[in-house]
Amino acid sequence: MINSQSCIFCEIIADISPAKFHYRSEDFVVFENNLNWLPTQLLIVPTNHLTQYELWNSGVLLSKMGKYANDLGEKLCPNGYRILSNFGDDGMQSQPHAHLHLLGGKRLGMYID
Repeated sequence: MINSQSCIFCEIIADISPAKFHYRSEDFVVFENNLNWLPTQLLIVPTNHLTQYELWNSGVLLSKMGKYANDLGEKLCPNGYRILSNFGDDGMQSQPHAHLHLLGGKRLGMYID
């Protein structure tokens, strides 16, 4: 389900908004995060508009996305990487469309302040 009128990730998936893709499948896509804070900063995003809660309860989809993120992390960040997911305002979730972050390419430091 594409929800392109209210979701930037849906617009990216539908090729309405630009992104540099690393992978596309029927189930999920991988593209660069435009914040560019780290050498490796990728978003792994389901093609259907889901909430974080729905993604983390999906079973097979989350497993596929996690495996791909892990394999990509090993390839792009051999010295280490982080896969994370933010939930809600306190968790600093900025987009309503479910997604995972793959971060790396340099020492990442502590998890929280």
